[in-house]
Amino acid sequence: MQGTLRKLKSSLTEPVQYHLPVGDELVDLNAYIGKELTLTFSGTILCSNCGKKTKKSYSQGHCFVCMRKLASCDMCIMKPETCHYGQGTCREPQWGEANCMIPHYVYLANTSGLKVGITRHTQIPTRWVDQGATQALPIFKVQTRLQSGLVEVALAEFIADKTNWRNMLKGQNEAIDLKAAAAELIPQISDKLNELSELFGATAIEQLDEDVVDLNFPVTEYPTKISSFNFDKNPVVSGVLQGIKGQYLIFDNGVINIRKFTSYEVTVG
Repeated sequence: MQGTLRKLKSSLTEPVQYHLPVGDELVDLNAYIGKELTLTFSGTILCSNCGKKTKKSYSQGHCFVCMRKLASCDMCIMKPETCHYGQGTCREPQWGEANCMIPHYVYLANTSGLKVGITRHTQIPTRWVDQGATQALPIFKVQTRLQSGLVEVALAEFIADKTNWRNMLKGQNEAIDLKAAAAELIPQISDKLNELSELFGATAIEQLDEDVVDLNFPVTEYPTKISSFNFDKNPVVSGVLQGIKGQYLIFDNGVINIRKFTSYEVTVG
């Protein structure tokens, strides 16, 4: 089977079910756990937007031209608090309306420890799976991506807003009482929440009372030492697949972040 890679597809089952998109095909990765799996990079990278060959991948699978013009590759995607749609300078206003000017959630998660994150309402629970979260709890629903980013920044004064991917891959985290964490954190940002409500309207930010979502990943053995595969340095990734967590394949001799190599043409065997 040969084709370009895309990020792992997942479904929240017990454990999480993963498929690897290779061109138009989907490889059932859970079925490979405990077995040999080889991914061989052909040396070709095809932009995920325009399909043209590119020597280097930008913004997870784009050529340089598309990276510079697409709204999905703009800095505000990584830092939503810098959204500039309201200023009339969005690269693609229609894309912004469809993806940013829609409800978003602010959540707490247990990845490499307690963290805060945001996601579009359409990306629950996919976002949590992609981050390797073993627990997640939505705490706010807001009207736009900008608003979610501003709430996230406020909470990031007190807890992490990024995942330590190495720690995430080393094992199953100890359970965290996310409800208790939320009850402690939310009062600490009350002034900021009031400020945002005055700016965007009283109904812009809705505090939620949801149940904690538990996630269990298909891993038979976690690595004690993290060694990363990189197609740009070695075109062949091969070993016994011991598990999948987040966007990582865990082999007996190293790990690889599939999302990082979006648009790389590989053969799976």
